[in-house]
Amino acid sequence: MNRWHPNVTVASVVERAGAFLMVEEDRGGPHTLFNQPAGHLEPGERIKEAALREVREETAWQVGLTDYLGLYVYHAPDGQTFHSHGFSGMALAHLGSELDRAIHAVHWLTLDELEVLDRQGRMRSPLVMRRVRDTLAGRFFPMNVLHER
Repeated sequence: MNRWHPNVTVASVVERAGAFLMVEEDRGGPHTLFNQPAGHLEPGERIKEAALREVREETAWQVGLTDYLGLYVYHAPDGQTFHSHGFSGMALAHLGSELDRAIHAVHWLTLDELEVLDRQGRMRSPLVMRRVRDTLAGRFFPMNVLHER
């Protein structure tokens, strides 16, 4: 039997002094795209560990996750479905380590700057701005809603 398997991903909204930690990715299109530090859950990995790993690999920042934004379901135009766990966190330290090779640049961008990029169609998915807006509105869940062994 062929079963449907959604992609399980994580993404973290990190705000510091009114700016959001964003990655600029070269996805092979006419221009680069912007996203929160995000990526796929690896086999045997806990969801919170995946979020911390993705931030570290994509931005060279160590963060502390403070809140769970929830589960965001996205049906991509190519037919794939993503179950994306969103987190909110704070920057703790810049590690200075090498970035994941898919990352073109790391930026701290204000909401106004993000809205301009969104209007230009430069967001990786509609979830990017949704997570930012949910963070700004204080739509959080306590971290203990995730039950992981």
